Formats: sequence, structure tokens, C-alpha cells
Amino acid sequence: MLSPNMLKRMMMTSDAKTLVIEKRVRAPIEKVFEAWTTASQLIAWWGPDDVVCIGATIDLRVGGHYRIGNQLADGQVIWISGTYEDITPPNRLVFSWSIDQGAPSTERVTVNLQSSGDGTATQITVTHERIPDIKARERHAVGWTGCLDGLEVWANRTGKG
Repeated sequence: MLSPNMLKRMMMTSDAKTLVIEKRVRAPIEKVFEAWTTASQLIAWWGPDDVVCIGATIDLRVGGHYRIGNQLADGQVIWISGTYEDITPPNRLVFSWSIDQGAPSTERVTVNLQSSGDGTATQITVTHERIPDIKARERHAVGWTGCLDGLEVWANRTGKG
């Protein structure tokens, strides 16, 4: 179930296959981009509170692959993987999205980063497209909201610069 606070931070388009989540993080855009593109940093912030990121690999080039391991609260491990389609440092990442537990997925994620005027904060917009159904979209909403909350905590803990 989505909390009222979560609903304020996300936009579910009329298209059930698309989800947009936005968050402002008090950290320079370069630091935020690096957090998305460096495995050791991604492991430190990835996932909602009840998920532990157990590993990540990133081949940061167009056509390169990534893989992220999530251990759920019940102990189950799922792996998310995909291929980078566009990389525009420090503003944009586009990648395919598949959970290794089923049929190949055609889902796509676009991460857009925009620096604040003074460079001390970054507006993050995650657009997750081609989601198979409303229930999956709601699960993604919970996951992305938790991920961006984790990124904010990580940025605050590691300093602004």
C-alpha cells in the first residue's frame, strides 16, 4: 500500500506502464551521478529500508551491463540487471530493467539529474517505463521511493562534496 507521503513524491501517469518519482538531494550533481555509476557507492545506498544490496557490478558504457543483488526481508535474493542505453555524465542514465526471476523484460529506466543554481543540490527524476501492470508499478513506486530516500541518507552521511 502506498502511503500519502509516497503519493506526494511520485506521479503515476494515466499510462499504467509508466512511473515517475522525483526527489531533491542536497549534494552536487557530480556526487549524485557517481553514486549511481560506482558499484561500491551504489551498494551503500540502494534499496528500501527492508532490502539489503548484497552486490553490484557496473560496466558503465553504452551497451555495458549492470547487475544489482537485493536481499529481501524474508531472505529471498533477487537480481536486477540490464544494459546501459544512454550515458550523459553527469545528467542522464538510461538503462533496461529486468528482474532475473522471470521472462526477459522490456522495462526501461531513465534517471535525469539537474543541478540547483548554486550547485549544492540535485533534482533527481526517475522515469520507469514499460511496466507490465499496476501491481508491478506500485511495487516499483515503493522500491524507487526507498532507493531515493537511501541515496539522500547516504549523501548526508558522506558529506556534500
